[in-house]
Order: sequence, then C-alpha cells, then structure tokens
Amino acid sequence: MDNQLEIENYRIGKSEAWAGNMEDHELLERIRESEFAKHQMDQGKDFCYFLDKKYQTGNTENREYVCMAYTLNEPANLERASVSDVVVEENEVYHIHRISVVRDGVLIDKIPDTKIKVLDSENESSGGILSSNKKINITIKDLRLNDILIMEDSRVKAFKERDFLRKEFAKYVWVSPDSYWAYGSYTFTFINNREQSVACKKTFFRDEAGNVLDPEIRYLNKGEEFVFKMEDYNNQVDAKREIFPYIDFATDTSWKELSDYIAPIYSDIFSQASLQEFAPNLVEKLDAIADQDEKIQFAIEYVQNNIYYIFNADEMNGHKPQEPAVTYENKQGDCKAKSVLLKVILDYIGVEASVVLVNFHTDFYIKYYLPSLLIFNHAIVKINHKGEEYFVDATVRDEFGLLENRGFIYFMYYLEVKSDQELKQRKPYRYPYFCVDEKVDFKVQDKTGTLVLTTAYRGNRANAMRRYFKNTNRREVIDSWNNFLFYSLNYSGDRNGTDVRDIFTDAAIEMVSDDRKLNEFKIQYKASIQNPYYTDPKENRFMMYFDRNVVKTGARDFIHKDLPFWHNFDSEKYEINLYTDQKIDTEEKYTVKESTIHNPYFDFSSRKKVTSKGATAYIEFQPLVNLEIPKEDFEKFRADHHIIADSNFGLGIDIIEPGFINMLKYSFKKKFK
Repeated sequence: MDNQLEIENYRIGKSEAWAGNMEDHELLERIRESEFAKHQMDQGKDFCYFLDKKYQTGNTENREYVCMAYTLNEPANLERASVSDVVVEENEVYHIHRISVVRDGVLIDKIPDTKIKVLDSENESSGGILSSNKKINITIKDLRLNDILIMEDSRVKAFKERDFLRKEFAKYVWVSPDSYWAYGSYTFTFINNREQSVACKKTFFRDEAGNVLDPEIRYLNKGEEFVFKMEDYNNQVDAKREIFPYIDFATDTSWKELSDYIAPIYSDIFSQASLQEFAPNLVEKLDAIADQDEKIQFAIEYVQNNIYYIFNADEMNGHKPQEPAVTYENKQGDCKAKSVLLKVILDYIGVEASVVLVNFHTDFYIKYYLPSLLIFNHAIVKINHKGEEYFVDATVRDEFGLLENRGFIYFMYYLEVKSDQELKQRKPYRYPYFCVDEKVDFKVQDKTGTLVLTTAYRGNRANAMRRYFKNTNRREVIDSWNNFLFYSLNYSGDRNGTDVRDIFTDAAIEMVSDDRKLNEFKIQYKASIQNPYYTDPKENRFMMYFDRNVVKTGARDFIHKDLPFWHNFDSEKYEINLYTDQKIDTEEKYTVKESTIHNPYFDFSSRKKVTSKGATAYIEFQPLVNLEIPKEDFEKFRADHHIIADSNFGLGIDIIEPGFINMLKYSFKKKFK
C-alpha cells in the first residue's frame, strides 16, 4: 500500500494520520472469534467484527473515515459486497485505503482483484434534476462465502465558493447502525476542526426498559472530539415501532442568528432589478387584470407553469438564489429561484409574501434537530391575504384555483426568510370546502339496476383527478371505478372472480365541468347492472353501498411508540340513494342506524331517511388537519374511527321477498328483534 494511485474522483493509498493507520497484524488481532460472535452467527446473523467510523468537520472541508471487517456468510451479502456503488459529490474525493479478505486465517489483499469505474450519476437529467455527482462502481473478483471482508476507505469534501453555508456551518447526523448486523466492536468519533463551537445532541436513546431518555446536549470546541463506543452490540430497535437513536451535530447557533444570516442574502437578490425593468410584458398582463384575487392566481400559475423547474443538487447545497431577472429570462430555475420570482411578482401587485425554508421529508424531526440552515432542502412562498396564511409551492405544475381554493400543502415547521425569526409551527387547518362531494343514485326497476355517481373534487383532489383523467386511458379509468364499486356494492361477497366489465355493463365516465377558479373538477359515472342485488347464502337479497374510503384504516391500525399520528385526511361529503321497486324492511337496525361524532380532531355525521321503497344516507366527515394527534388523545381518536367503521360508512337495505311465507318470516323477525 505504499504506492499512491490518484484519479480525479478516487485515490488508492494509505489512510492519513487523523484517521489512524492500522497494520495487518492489528487487523487480524481485532478479528476475534468470541462467544458473542459465535452466538450471533449461529443465529444466522452476519457479523461485523469491528467498525470504526470517524467524521471530521472543518471550515474548508469535511472528512469521513470508515474501517470495518464483516462476514460474507450469506449469498445476498456476498453479492452486495462483490459489486457496490459509492456516490461522491462535486469536488469530493473517495479514498480507498484497503480492500482485503481473511480466508482460512490468511489476510489477502484484494485491491489487485478490484475493478473501479467512474460513472456519471445523472440518470434523471431529462426530468430537470441536474447533478455533477459521480458514481464510483467497485467490483471485487473472487469473493467467497465465509470470507471476512475488510474495507477501509474515506472521503474528503473540499468546499467551493458556492458552498458558503458549509464553510460557515457544520451539520451531521449520526444514526445508530442497521439492526441487520451484530457488532463485536463499534466506535464512532466526531472531531471538531472548526473555529466555531459545535453542539451535539443525543436523541431517542432509551433506558434498559425501552423508555426514551431526555435528549443530552454537549459542546465541542475546536480540536475536541466526541466518541461513542459499544462492544458486543446488537441493535434492538424495533424499526416498525421505534425511531432509531441518533446524534445531531451542528454549529452552535440560534434560529434568530440563522435568520439574520440568511435574510440579507435574499434581500440583496430582491433588490437587483424591478419587475417593470426585466419583465415589462408580464407587468402589462398583470395590469390588465382588474380583480386582485385573479391577479394572485395568474401570478402563481405563471411561475408554476411557465418557468421550468430545474433541481440543481450542487446549487441546493448553498442558499444563494438566482436573480429573478435571470429566472424570468431563462424561463427556468430551482425552488429558490422560482420562489424568489413569485415573491417579486406578488410584491409588485401589493400582496404580502415571503420565502420560507422547509423540508417535507424530515418535517417531523425538525423540532428535535439543532438549529441549522442545512436541515432545509426546499423553498416555498408564504402569502398573507385577507387575514389568512397560504403556502404555495412554486415548483409544482397543473394546480389551479383562486388562493383559498388551491391545494393544501401538509407540513408543520418552517423558517421564514426575514430577520429576527424563530422556527415557526404552522397552524392546524380545517377545509372551507369538501374535498370530495359525491352523490350516489342506485335504482332498481324490473331486476335491472341503474347506477349514477356524480362527484365534485376540490383542492388537492381536483388537481390530482384532473391530472389522472388527462394522463390515463379512459378504459383504465372506467375499470378503476368498476373495481371500486365491485366492493362498495358488496358484489365481492356473492360473485367474486367475475369480470367487473360483465357486471357493470355500458359503464361510462365523463367530465361534467372543470372550474379552474373554484378548483372544482366534476365527473359522472353511469352503468347498468343486470343482477343488482347482493344475495347471501340464505337467498336473502340486499342493496348495499359502503364506501370504504370513509373508513380511515390508517387511524384504526396505527401503532408506534415514538411517532404521533399525523392527521392529514380530506374533508368528505356523501349522499347515498338506494331505491327499488321491491318492499324493504324500513326498521332494520343497520338501515336506520345513525351516528354523530364530535372529536377534537374531526366531526362526523351519518343521517338516514327511509321510505317503503328505499333510503338515503347523508354522510359528512370534517377533519382538523395538519397536526399530530397527542398520545393522550389518540385512543379516543382511534375508538371514534372504530365507530365509523361499524356500519356507519354507507347504507344497506333488506328486501322483503314477495309471498305469504316470506311475509310471515318478516313479521316473525320483526316481532322478536
């Protein structure tokens, strides 16, 4: 390993002094066949004899080092080890220090058997995702089952000028190791080589009883390190019910200091040029719109649909946005560029707006993370209008409606790009409209059923359904509705396996209207049904319509020790009309059953109107959304959803069969209910 091989994106050579240098005999000494190791392998686990991981952060570069030795006892693990990929960012170099195996007690250098290729990692560029990342493909020949593979490598990321945030602020999250492995020795070391102090926060660690401990915070000055070490370690985290313990490292600062740092950068961009100077044609179109609400809609949809969204991974590493004049001229930009342009347009028409930083993917964790600008990965626009707050994602397409009718974005935490700001929590939300408003008319005459569904979709549902109808084959759309109705009408109970096209004959679905100011998309489905009744094994006939979308299975089945339930259901309204030319049981308990629920997090009602030939159910579900259900409230929340699932999500009527004997059966049944 004395010779150094240098390529642009990777190098082969000895590790540097900061990481430490282990000789061959030291490696072999650390690969011990302990009782713990033997027990784990007897249990069928792959075993990692040791894993040493070090992370060093500085003001000019970050470095990461890993040395590990693990078994290749499983074919799948052998396959993964034989061919692997390492992705490096722009100006990042991957260093290979050692690739060896221990086979029959002998240490064998496998670097001569290793083939390395450097590939572009731009497989999504046609979708507007640009990245100068490189993929280093590593293929190791002649790995064998029961080998012990030793990998020692590191990576160094040097900061360029546009990485100004990384120069100024450190951010790293260590997550407890994968539960797949058992470890003889596991050591993680964080080294602060920055001028600024770095805070480290241990979160979701547990005591011996499995209870989450209070977070621990300590601080590292320049030259100090944090060491976390475990021996004979087997991660017992239940990944389906628990959050993995993690340690958050970030430059010691506050949200106010961060907002004061970022606000002037955006202010400088806003002041570069006025909208009248760089977009006179756009200004002319805005001035021609008399209604302010329509101006806002035009501004949002102009940026969403006319400025092409380009996600540049390298630019996202910093927070300096593109100038709005450049975005307008080039008709393209990332989320920061599009958000800045939208704010400039809204400023021109006199609407209060600001850019806010979010991370939809890790929104839950933001309240636990240490303050850092590097936790955010997306920018959107906050609009204050008529006393209400609205959030608009300028990167989406094909969204419509006046501001109050547009789709709702679910998230909780954000940092507004203004001076002297704290991290803010978004308020819970109650829809001012029904996202789904459906009327079902199912009528049976002379053994033939006619089914008509008229549905109005609003908000996010309208946007999604509009796209679905635009991009989906009409026959596929009809089949989707047929399959849904097959279960709603309970035909799965008496004719399972039947082709739905043979049940719902002459099925058709059409768009009735598309109001792009109200953002209301209305459709109508029609079909004839020759065998319209559900028949049970005793030859009793029923008409049924139960919409399982009303039953929130996710709320009923939710079990997690750490995560609270995230409440994001749509508001819904249904009118279900079932009518027949047969006599029905007007007092059947499920037919007349009604329900009213007033939960702090949703209101639900099911009302019935019954006649001698049919019945109508009126169902409304109005949730309070964009919030977490506290643990102390969740069981009542779950229980109320169980009530909805107990035959309160639709309507069923019992047919009284004609004939004297059947009338006697009905009278007897009614008498002894």
